[in-house]
Amino acid sequence: MTTYTARPIPSPVLKELLTTDDAGRPAVPRTDDEGGAPLRCCLRRSRPGERIALVSYAPLRRWAADTGADPGAYDEQGPVFVHAGECAGPEDGGLPFANAHRVVRRYSADGRILGGRLVGAPEDLGAALAEAFADPGVALAHVRAVEHGCFLYEVRRP
Repeated sequence: MTTYTARPIPSPVLKELLTTDDAGRPAVPRTDDEGGAPLRCCLRRSRPGERIALVSYAPLRRWAADTGADPGAYDEQGPVFVHAGECAGPEDGGLPFANAHRVVRRYSADGRILGGRLVGAPEDLGAALAEAFADPGVALAHVRAVEHGCFLYEVRRP
């Protein structure tokens, strides 16, 4: 059985986003009084009292810059929560944020959407990724929230 790894926003990218996000705006840090925000830098929920920021992030654009792909109109950006400073990264492996309905969106090596799948149960997320990567044309997948469509994390071909 293949194990899939969620890829958080890397530390160097986090530093860039906290200076100027992918929409060209500076981050506005705040103290999270309630906790519960899905942090994309460490792939866990924020804890009360942590400093976080909501920034605009273009995950496919950044992947394309590393691979030479041209996603064209599929290049999108959206809001993500991150720590407002240094982040130690994920505390453990596995597939985070699997406790709700999710969408697995598949992309080709040139950055085009190849399809997607609604995942209704947490235990089905791994199966949806296995299905995605069974297609040799799939280079990576995004796991997204259903309720807002927000990017949660990337999974690359194992």
